[in-house]
Amino acid sequence: MTRLGNHLKDETSPYLLQHAENPVDWYPWCEEAFRRAKLEDKPVFLSIGYSTCHWCHVMAHESFEDQEIAGLLNRHFIAIKVDKEERPDVDSVYMAVCQAFTGSGGWPTSIFMTPEQKPFFAGTYFPRHTRGGLIGLWELLTAIQKAWTGDRAVLLDQAEQLISMLARPETAETPADRGLLDDAVRDYLRLYDRVHGGFGAAPKFPAAHNLLFLLTYYERCGGDTCLEMAEHTLLQMYRGGLFDHIGYGFCRYSTDERFLVPHFEKMLYDNALLIPAYVKAWSVTKKPVYREVAEKTASYVLRELTGPEGGFCCAQDADSDGEEGKYYLFTPEELTNLLGQEDGTAFCRHYGVTQAGNFEGKSIPNLLGSDPEDTSFQPLLPRLREYRKARCALHLDDKVLTAWNGLMIAALCQLYRVTGNVLYLDAAQKADRFLADNLYQGGALYVSFRAGKRGAPGFLDDYASWIFAQLALYGATLEQEYLDRAEALCETALSAFRDPAGGFYLYAAESEHLILRPKETYDGAIPSGNSLMAWDLVRLTQLTGREDYEWEAARQLDFLAADAARYPTGYAMFLLALLDHAAPPPKVTAVLKTAEGKEALPLTVPPDAILRLSAPTGDFPLRNDTDTFYVCRGHSCLPPANDLRGLL
Repeated sequence: MTRLGNHLKDETSPYLLQHAENPVDWYPWCEEAFRRAKLEDKPVFLSIGYSTCHWCHVMAHESFEDQEIAGLLNRHFIAIKVDKEERPDVDSVYMAVCQAFTGSGGWPTSIFMTPEQKPFFAGTYFPRHTRGGLIGLWELLTAIQKAWTGDRAVLLDQAEQLISMLARPETAETPADRGLLDDAVRDYLRLYDRVHGGFGAAPKFPAAHNLLFLLTYYERCGGDTCLEMAEHTLLQMYRGGLFDHIGYGFCRYSTDERFLVPHFEKMLYDNALLIPAYVKAWSVTKKPVYREVAEKTASYVLRELTGPEGGFCCAQDADSDGEEGKYYLFTPEELTNLLGQEDGTAFCRHYGVTQAGNFEGKSIPNLLGSDPEDTSFQPLLPRLREYRKARCALHLDDKVLTAWNGLMIAALCQLYRVTGNVLYLDAAQKADRFLADNLYQGGALYVSFRAGKRGAPGFLDDYASWIFAQLALYGATLEQEYLDRAEALCETALSAFRDPAGGFYLYAAESEHLILRPKETYDGAIPSGNSLMAWDLVRLTQLTGREDYEWEAARQLDFLAADAARYPTGYAMFLLALLDHAAPPPKVTAVLKTAEGKEALPLTVPPDAILRLSAPTGDFPLRNDTDTFYVCRGHSCLPPANDLRGLL
């Protein structure tokens, strides 16, 4: 007997639980939902989102909490809710569907499909009723229900055509030529906003891997324009409201060209990717502001997004008390009342807080008109943070995601290597232990953890990101266990996700089969699993010297080069992997007489250097009966020496 009523109450996803009291008879993605759709001969309405998504909240309040919309959905459809962060496979497949239908995508993603999971209509946000050129959900549901009962053949034909189009043959492999790197630089220069920084028009996303590529290209290949583009963008992002100048950390993207008005949600992955970009900027320029931003961003993550057992939480919401950005906005009166007339007035002047405001009559604190290196207001910030927190609350999505935690672990390792602050390494290792204890069992990874429960079996991104973290931990500690685990995870990824024809699938052959089995290659807000695997394989080759890794790395670079050749700037993580392959960072082999110097060694070389330990061998003997260092730059090696500083 089919149980009626909302089926989300026993889920652990914060996003699904936000909808557990809706009058809509929601199901999670499960066999029961599709079985019921077949039994009752109803189409499926699939809604995909995440818990900190502003427009997901808007659609929920307007439509999914509405009794009339719920009645229409419950009578004529089977309704399914998916947390995109827990089921990236479902999100990837149906986001491709949405983009094919509309030319763009986003969340909430709204899909109409058959009980066999074949989509025939898609979109994103729909208002309750038609307005401003947007069809309303009420009208859309009514039209689809009418078509399902009266003209279903048209819908089914549309679904088959769409699936055939999405399943078209892939681009043939192309040799990964380093000319792609130069092509990418030219494309970045063409897209670069010389006035406000960033690339292209608003909305502007941080896309830190773009900046990391430009800085690394400058460091290894030269090109002052690369440094100029990266520095200008990094400074503008920090100066604008995209960065939270009270509590620190970066928001998801800027809605305007100046980086002033953000979409206020804060995601773990953005901050995890931006820390290495600012670390690299500091390493290249030695300008203190970049290291300061990296440390401020890390302090935000450790204060606001770190769980009691060390795992890093997903995100903080854009909305407070139902209003977008309310948590972050101030008026001059508030600040002078809190800080006193003199300090309050000076603070407002420095951070651009005015009577007119810059967002819906209030002000987002920013440094677009001030010196970003002025630290004189730092002592006032703890009081402002406490005041803001007491004024209204932010929803925290406290899921722990393997992939995003892997990125954050790697970021903290890099920050540790340039600051020497063991706080960052401790946090990285604690998070790594959390993943090992809760999300890794029998050699297999899982996607998420919350409320004592693991989520779905891991996807390619989970393996690629945790390998990335293991390599960063090895670089920061030289502990062999991390390199061993990276190799073990790589073997699993090659076995479970690798396509003999090229590239890696998003989900394993043993996972639930969807209408498509995608290979994601595009580096959007987060690097794709395929690009990260390319970087991992290149670095594993450089660390281990294994020929099988070298072959896999070259093969993966060739696979990605075909897509990247059409739009190089959309493949920044792949470009970094190709750059490491074509113009590798310094490689340091340390042969230590005793273990005493091992702990300090990672702090004495650049954070992207290939650093490995070796016992004394015929190839790497001790010289003068003391610690000896063998350094290679590019494709040539220097004579061995006992003082590493002289070589670097």
